[in-house]
Amino acid sequence: MAAGPPPPLEPSPLPTFEEEGLGEKFLRKTRENPLVPLGCLCTIGALTYGLISFKKGNTRRSQLMMRARVLAQGFTFAALLGGMVASAIKSR
Repeated sequence: MAAGPPPPLEPSPLPTFEEEGLGEKFLRKTRENPLVPLGCLCTIGALTYGLISFKKGNTRRSQLMMRARVLAQGFTFAALLGGMVASAIKSR
């Protein structure tokens, strides 16, 4: 077994990072992947309009909006997955 230099007596200091607030983190994540918040807003909009249509008794429009909600959720998930893949490729 080859003997190397002895390990340092004091560990090297860890890097420090600034604390990031909720608003700052939201803005940073939105800049990194702007399609996810857009998909979330579309999902909420379709769900809200579908529930209002259901309450008013317009079942045809309510069903249409629930289908739109599912499509918006799929879009949001695809945007989230795409952002994760892009981030992984970028970090390499």
